[in-house]
Amino acid sequence: MSSRLASLTVFVASGAVLVLEILAGRLLAPYIGVTLQTFTGIIGVVLAGIASGTFIGGRLADRRDPRTMLPVALAVGGILAVATVSLIRLFGPGLDGGVASIVFLAGVSFLLPSAVLSAVSPMVVKTCLDSVEHTGQVVGRLSAMGTAGSLVAVFVTGFVFVAAFPTTPVIIGLGICLVVLGGVLWFVLGRPASPDAAIGCVLALVAAGGLAVSAGTPCDVESTYFCAVVQVDPDRPSGRVLVLDDLRNSYVDLDDPTHLEFSYAQIMGDVIESIAPGTGAIDAAHIGGGGFTMPRYVDATRPGSSNVVFELDPTIVDLAEDELGLQLTELLVARTGDARVNLRSLPDASQDLVIGDAFGGEAVPWHLTTVEFVGQIRTALRPGGVYALNLIDFGDRGFARAEAATLRAVFEHVAVIAPVARLVGGAGGNFVLVASDDPLPVEAIQARNAARGDDDTVLADPSRLDAFVGDAKVLTDERAPVDQLITPER
Repeated sequence: MSSRLASLTVFVASGAVLVLEILAGRLLAPYIGVTLQTFTGIIGVVLAGIASGTFIGGRLADRRDPRTMLPVALAVGGILAVATVSLIRLFGPGLDGGVASIVFLAGVSFLLPSAVLSAVSPMVVKTCLDSVEHTGQVVGRLSAMGTAGSLVAVFVTGFVFVAAFPTTPVIIGLGICLVVLGGVLWFVLGRPASPDAAIGCVLALVAAGGLAVSAGTPCDVESTYFCAVVQVDPDRPSGRVLVLDDLRNSYVDLDDPTHLEFSYAQIMGDVIESIAPGTGAIDAAHIGGGGFTMPRYVDATRPGSSNVVFELDPTIVDLAEDELGLQLTELLVARTGDARVNLRSLPDASQDLVIGDAFGGEAVPWHLTTVEFVGQIRTALRPGGVYALNLIDFGDRGFARAEAATLRAVFEHVAVIAPVARLVGGAGGNFVLVASDDPLPVEAIQARNAARGDDDTVLADPSRLDAFVGDAKVLTDERAPVDQLITPER
């Protein structure tokens, strides 16, 4: 086996494992979400595959002629890579997103292809060793090529493939490349395996690809960050629900932008009407766009208001325009990219209201939770301006309590709004937190909530807030273990 072909083989096989590892997050997200636990499970399973595959591949290479196994290993690795799509579609529905579910789904899908492809490297090393005198040189060169393949795969997949193509075609393309490379090796190495095996690999690839395509996709639109689905509300023909991965993110009424369906959005409406009674225009910034429910509400109820929306994903903005009736104007502007970076573009003391709606379920961008970020928001607010944010938590409310402590470290007045059962820790769901340097209109918010027939409590008394926060620590850029603080619903 020539050194160039050996290097190419290790480069491709090692890179393929990293392509699968990166795309695993996108494939699993619609079923178990995207959290630190998700990526921990994926990385752990892939590493287990690499370790076991390298070990087994080395043992097999010592016992059998590796030239007979290399073409088959590459082809089978490609077939198993393509099979991950249908396996995830088969086992994913119904899983709850717990640690066991994450490890199971990642394991059943990615352990075998990672192991088979990782077995290639020791087999190639064995074919290239003609004397022990050059062992270090051969192993070092092939190890370097394997690492180079992994690096290229990381950058190309993360920066190009995920942004430009749906996940399934990329996986299928990867499988085809691996099978083709296996076929090349089969010819170059003198056709060491049976022709029947080669034909079987091709047929298996076609079958796996067919199953992957027929399995479909749970997404209407697959972006760099999300699997997005728009659902029609059967009880309200003009109602649309935007689902991102496994979370019902937004509700939009195409005919009535003042209709707020979700309870947390209604509370946000209570806050807006209480801090700025009437129909006077305000300046509002929104962290997180989704379906653009609240920007359109402000635009409709307060003509002339300016709304700047910081949305991470440009594809979601396009989806909102195409399917959710969003019309961007000079007064309703979307700025795509990370909100923490884009927030710096706001002039100091320029906003009456900042709404935070980027904390979806268990997938929380931790850098938008910290005291440093809250300090940026305070700088952007005018005197008396208000920061209102929505978050979801369960159980002992670790995240909700820590975020309340963080707001209190920056603002003079803080309120937490939720049903009593959530405040005391007996139930989970949405919490709306409101903060300002001026006294908050607690009674007005409570009155509007009661007028709608809801039983939410506005918790604003300092002593009761002390009891709610308890021993929760302020979140900082140095320490914000948000994924661990959120107690998931099980």
